Amino acid sequence: MLSLNDIRSSFIDYFVKHGHAHVPSSPLIPRNDPTLMFTAAGMVQFKNLFTGVETRDYTRATTAQKCVRAGGKHNDLDNVGYTARHHTFFEMLGNFSFGDYFKEEAIALAWGLLTREFGIDPDRLLVTVFHTDEEAVAIWKKVAGLPDERIIRIATDDNFWSAGPTGPCGPCTEIFYDHGPEVWGGPPGSPEEDGDRFIEIWNIVFMQYEQFEDGTRTELTSKSIDTGMGLERIGALLQGKHDNYDTDLFRALIEASASVTGTDPDGDGNVHHRVIADHLRSTSFLIADGVLPSSEGRGYVLRRIMRRAMRHAHLLGAADPVMHRLVPALVGQMGQAFPELGQSQAMIEQTLLGEETRFRQTLERGLKLLDDALVDLPEGAALPGETAFKLYDTFGFPLDLTQDALRERGRGVDTEGFDSAMARQKAQARAAWAGSGETADASVWFDVADKHGVTEFLGYDSLDAEGQVLAVVRDGDVVESAGQGDSVQVVTNQTPFYAEAGGQVGDTGTITAPGLRLRVTDTRKVAGVFIHFASVEEGELRPGAPVRLSVDPDRRARIRANHSATHLLHEALRDRLGDHVAQRGSLNAPDRLRFDFSHNAALSAEDMAAVQDSVNAFIRQNSAVETRLMTPDQARELGAQALFGEKYGDEVRVVSMGRADTGKGLDGRDWSIELCGGTHVARTGEIGLCVLTADSASSAGVRRVEAVTGQAALDHLIGRSETLSRIAGDLKSAIPDAEARVRSLVDERKALANEVAQLKRDLAMGGGGDGGIETRDVGGIPFAAQVLQGVTGKDLPGLIDAQKDRLKSAAVLLIAADSGKAAVAAGVTKDLTDRVSAVDMVRAAVAELGGKGGGGRPDMAQGGGRSAENADAAIAAVETVLKEA
Repeated sequence: MLSLNDIRSSFIDYFVKHGHAHVPSSPLIPRNDPTLMFTAAGMVQFKNLFTGVETRDYTRATTAQKCVRAGGKHNDLDNVGYTARHHTFFEMLGNFSFGDYFKEEAIALAWGLLTREFGIDPDRLLVTVFHTDEEAVAIWKKVAGLPDERIIRIATDDNFWSAGPTGPCGPCTEIFYDHGPEVWGGPPGSPEEDGDRFIEIWNIVFMQYEQFEDGTRTELTSKSIDTGMGLERIGALLQGKHDNYDTDLFRALIEASASVTGTDPDGDGNVHHRVIADHLRSTSFLIADGVLPSSEGRGYVLRRIMRRAMRHAHLLGAADPVMHRLVPALVGQMGQAFPELGQSQAMIEQTLLGEETRFRQTLERGLKLLDDALVDLPEGAALPGETAFKLYDTFGFPLDLTQDALRERGRGVDTEGFDSAMARQKAQARAAWAGSGETADASVWFDVADKHGVTEFLGYDSLDAEGQVLAVVRDGDVVESAGQGDSVQVVTNQTPFYAEAGGQVGDTGTITAPGLRLRVTDTRKVAGVFIHFASVEEGELRPGAPVRLSVDPDRRARIRANHSATHLLHEALRDRLGDHVAQRGSLNAPDRLRFDFSHNAALSAEDMAAVQDSVNAFIRQNSAVETRLMTPDQARELGAQALFGEKYGDEVRVVSMGRADTGKGLDGRDWSIELCGGTHVARTGEIGLCVLTADSASSAGVRRVEAVTGQAALDHLIGRSETLSRIAGDLKSAIPDAEARVRSLVDERKALANEVAQLKRDLAMGGGGDGGIETRDVGGIPFAAQVLQGVTGKDLPGLIDAQKDRLKSAAVLLIAADSGKAAVAAGVTKDLTDRVSAVDMVRAAVAELGGKGGGGRPDMAQGGGRSAENADAAIAAVETVLKEA
């Protein structure tokens, strides 16, 4: 039996043999489409090739693309676990042609793979085509010999693909497998098409038209192919299963879930195991691609998936967090095909453990609220939207988790009521984020790249260079000239200016020529084109002009030092805190550095000191900073750290610095080694000094350390020293003695404060001596009451105890008046608590003082009010309580 891993490899190998480039899966976070939350199809990473704004060195490709559908318009979350073929994470096998082959070869390749390579019975296969696509009909008859009854014409959008109202589009042909008459269902297009007899296994899109706003279409000069076949679906078919969850990969994960929960994989909890297995995949891959649980955007969707799985583990009876214990099973199944899983394993496990630990603290309370809310509801009635919103707002239960919990009880949720409650708290109503990425229209830069090629970067070795102006862009359009005062973007054939990337800010400087001067304020990069954002200060700029490009050297030097220090800081944090530390963002600016990393706790003062000491030790080492070019796989074999979720090319730049007895790299002595395209110092000593200035939380599970280097670090320390000198001067002590002197003053101040407080209490109680209050008989109970000035409510319990000890048998009432407000306390000696309660005394007094409530024990109670001027009335009210006791 072919495993899913075997099927994936066979698919890729088949198309590689037919001239396709094997393109690795892109990250789950789309980098070229800001409208998408997650990569949900194999064609996403090729979007710019299909639209013609980008070209690559291949015209046909094949991929096994990891996909997530759990947010936005692609959302299968509700069905996962309850159906045979719904998943939040799945693999899309695909082959693509970018102006190369078209319909006939695409159909022939698909038919050959299915019937010859995979050995599927041709008589079990039927296809659909768009109802006007007679060309596809003829090709199916020619290539596969299919009769008319097994070629079904579909007139709906199911068989016509388009990216939107305009742009590339074209008809589809879909391949179906017939499971036989013993399974209910009809062929596509029939009333019974939703049955399980005929299952779609492959979709082939023929992109042959361009559609315009008026609805008209024209033939594309460069026609393309986009296909997609779900690995899980074809895997079930080839393994003789009717359910994706019965395939070998899912079976291994389900059995792992059963093992850690101590339950039967095929018993009553089968649905729970299916949900856990599916959600384990999506959460792990999302974390590996840089997504962490949060309250908005992608992180919110991740948290929803995680918590849904964790609730199902809870329903299986798991008393402790279990999701993190399943990660090794997943890595064992999929780690070879997707190495980022193994490389991020520690972080995945830590994130799952932390999230499940936090969620379990609220899960039981939330479920109890749900149970209580259902008690008074009529049988089958929907849960009120207000209650569902409270679960979301108070306990962090997403609506779909509540709906999932109620599904098992045959109930729904009043979603309109939920939406109304959500609308009333707009601060909590963050809609599913549409995605992130480059939002500006980048087509102009792809046009420039197609016409002139990419920019050659010279800035690793030089801060000045000659170049030729290739394009001038103003207000989004390519122009033929720009004059004084114009703000423009300039592209040259080569440049020493570093374009913002990897946390390092873009360079600034000047572009000059005789009679011409531009001030460059930023540098960015799109499609390999370096874009200089500049203002024309003098002269006229035209394409074709030779110019000198000069980077601000002092600013670059400070940025360079901060970037190199960030690498040393990263490794020092890993060394101190553990291998789970991974970069989650950075800023390397001229005045500071900022480093975000995966870690779930604040750094102690000892941690900060140890990390800072480590960084500075390697700075003082003044070792050479080395760079090498190699493949990503070679870099990872050397132990290089990489920011997964970033897309690396066939060749990467590896930066190593610092020498250690036990390290990484070719000789096992590199301290820090990372994939990095940024600029760095030549030797670590050029950093000068690094001072950590702050540690804070950036987001859930992510810490942020800030630091300064070089002159900025020295200035920071000088500022500290000057402050300390001023403090020592005010203390009239030497600097080494200042700390002890401050501590002595603090201790002295505490002692004086305690002494003053005691004097105030003594004065309030009568000026010292035995601090006595006269008692009088009220209803046969000795009663002592007094209004006090200069004491606070927190002083009253101690004063009450002192009077009880002195009087031996009495009821005591003390009222502290301060700024018109009153604090009240009552005490009753133990021999009288069976006759009167201090709680009743306080409540009677509080009512007269303009307050509410009050409480405590029969022998001691406290309360307060707003009207201290009613103190006499409060005492009288307590006397009434005593008389009635």
